[in-house]
Parts: sequence; structure tokens; C-alpha cells
Amino acid sequence: MASELCKTISVARLEKHKNLFLNYRNLHHFPLELLKDEGLQHLERLYMKRNSLTTLEEAEGDAAVLPFPVSCQGCASLGLQPENLAQKLPNLVELYLHSNNIVVVPEAIGSLVKLQCLDLSDNALKIVCPEIGRLRALRHLRLANNQLQFLPPDLGRSRELQYVYVDNNIHLKGLPSYLYNKVIGCSGCGAPIQVSEAKLLSFSSGQLTVFLPAEVKAIGTENDHVLPLQELAMRCLYHTCHRFLKDLNFLSPISLPRSLLELLHCPLGHCHRCSEPMFTIVYPKLFPLRETPMAGLHQGRTTVSFVAYCCSTQCLQTFDLLS
Repeated sequence: MASELCKTISVARLEKHKNLFLNYRNLHHFPLELLKDEGLQHLERLYMKRNSLTTLEEAEGDAAVLPFPVSCQGCASLGLQPENLAQKLPNLVELYLHSNNIVVVPEAIGSLVKLQCLDLSDNALKIVCPEIGRLRALRHLRLANNQLQFLPPDLGRSRELQYVYVDNNIHLKGLPSYLYNKVIGCSGCGAPIQVSEAKLLSFSSGQLTVFLPAEVKAIGTENDHVLPLQELAMRCLYHTCHRFLKDLNFLSPISLPRSLLELLHCPLGHCHRCSEPMFTIVYPKLFPLRETPMAGLHQGRTTVSFVAYCCSTQCLQTFDLLS
């Protein structure tokens, strides 16, 4: 089976195929052959449906040390490196990974700058790395039938992303407000979760409760007019670095604790009102889907809410989903 797989990929490389079908191959690891030599420079569509992938890491013994900050818990052990994907699969437009057993997607996925369609439905995803929300060319994202409890705050910030399907993630109750006015599939979401099972911060408004991304460590309210000192320092440092250094890679790991340096590279998200980066605290605001003009499209099949992640009490008070 391994030799047949290598032959298939080698032929695709030599003949400059635009489509590569690796469905039903019982794959347990991302095939290293795809990233060997010059990679597949002409490949546009990669199909790896209905395999046995649990991650997108390299086979045991081949994993490399990641030379970049890890922004998502669980991604540190993954062997895919951003420069590998970007250089070896530079023209990938569509990636189909549905019907596997993938638990987490590495941040390396964010290097596929031309990716327009990503299908991760019917897996075992519990975490979606923030980098997925930063794929500027992405138009279609399929995450249905997984085990998600939250989505990255910046998901939908790109105007290109128009179609997002998260149906049947039963514990998913909150959708980033950026997704409002997009085509959304969210039937079967919003089932209650036992308090004993919840290890995430939650936010309640009336009878509604949503869980926030694991990276969120503090929740602000309308009464919290003064930001925590660490948050103020991080925002000031972020703006200073972008104004004078232009590239955060100029910062030495010695200049900041590793945890703060990683956070500086990858904020929690950006304010849905003013786009200010947020690092340690968010000010959430809920908009039940059933109370929006979109309610008729879902006809009671979901109990999710849109969540606006704001950076201050002022943005919290002035943000309006419908404006």
C-alpha cells in the first residue's frame, strides 16, 4: 500500500496533476511524499476523504521541531511546518479531509494562502486553530459533525469567507458575530452541556450561556471600565512593534517570556467593533439567532447565538449586530 501511494504521488508530481485523489487509503498520517523534493507545485485539489487520519502530523520518527510560535493547545506535537506547506503545495485551492478522525488541525494550515475550500466535516475536532480564520482566500469552510464547543473569535473576519457549515456540533452555542450575513449551516447545535464537563469560561445573558475559546482567560462586563494592566501593556507593545519594527520576528525570545511572546504573535482575536487586538480579556455580547432576521432560515433547528467579542466597555455598549 505504501509503495502504491508513493507511486501515485510521484506520478502526480511528474505529470503536474492539478487533482490528486487519496481517498479510501487507510492513511493514518499526512503523506510525507507530498512534501518531498519540490512538492506538488501544480496541485490545486487534494482529496483525502474517508481515511484514518487522527491528525495532520508526520509519521512517527519524522516529526520536526517547530520553529514558530504555537498558538493553539495541542498543535505543538504536529510535524507540519508552515514553510513546508507554503513551498511544497503553493497552489492548493481545495482540501478535502472529511470522514476521518482528526482531533486538531495545526496552525500550519494558515500558510495555504490560496486555499478557497476546506472540508473538515465528520471528524472528531474539538479545537479549531485561529489560523483557519486568517485564510484570506477561504470561501467555503465545512466543520459539520464534529465536537466543537467554540469557534475562533476572528472566524469570518475575511470578506472572502461566505459559507460556513457547523451543523451537528451539539455543544456549540456561540458563533462569532463576523459570521452574520454569511451563509451558515448550524442545525443541531446548542444542546446543553453538563457543568461538570465544562472546563471553559462561559458567558451568560438571560437564559443563554455560551462557552468561550480556551485561550480566553478573563471576561469583561459593562462595569469593567479599566482594562487589566497586562492587557494594556500587551496592546501598547503590539502597536509599538507594528509601528516601528513592522515584523514581530525581530523580537528576541529573551525580551519577553515565551508565553507572552506567543500571545503577541497571535492575539485572542480582534474587536468586532473597532478591530483592536485582544490578548487576555474579551467583552462578549450575545445576539440569539432566533431574535435576528435569520431566524426564519433555521426554523427552530438551532439554539445558537452570535457572539460579538469586544475590546472595551465602550465597544460593548455601541456594538450592534444589525447595523
